[in-house]
Amino acid sequence: MCKGLSSLPSSCLEKAKGMRVKLSHLAETHHKHKAQDGKPPQDLETLLNHKSGLQAFRGFLQKEFSEENLEFWLACEDYRVSPSHLQKTKGSSIYCQFINPDAPQEVNLDAETREALLSMMDSLCADTFNTAQQRIYNLMAKDSFPRFLRSPLRIEAIKAF
Repeated sequence: MCKGLSSLPSSCLEKAKGMRVKLSHLAETHHKHKAQDGKPPQDLETLLNHKSGLQAFRGFLQKEFSEENLEFWLACEDYRVSPSHLQKTKGSSIYCQFINPDAPQEVNLDAETREALLSMMDSLCADTFNTAQQRIYNLMAKDSFPRFLRSPLRIEAIKAF
């Protein structure tokens, strides 16, 4: 052991060992993802977190005339990280664009979720749209994403990864 490390308290050495294990795990995970090159993303979350994959998925949804689900999900992500002084404006915009029964890009939500959102519009907070966003995410994961994986547009997503 080098002279410098022997002078450190054992608690520091234990923490360093723990960090080494975590870094090894991260490197291994990264290597596994790199080893999947040439394969389509296996879950929607991976696809949505990758710029080129997201673009390919958006193109697929546009061809299927169902891009409102992705646009709603993205708007909710933006809303969640917005400063509180912008939430009322963004929340109203999301409601008018996607939730309102006459919305230009109305998403398919059950009446209970839609009514709950309407009742919360006067007291918006960062998690106002969480339930609705999760329902739309589940819809995309169970319906749109599997069709995307069987489509020719998945090749674009494969190239992106």
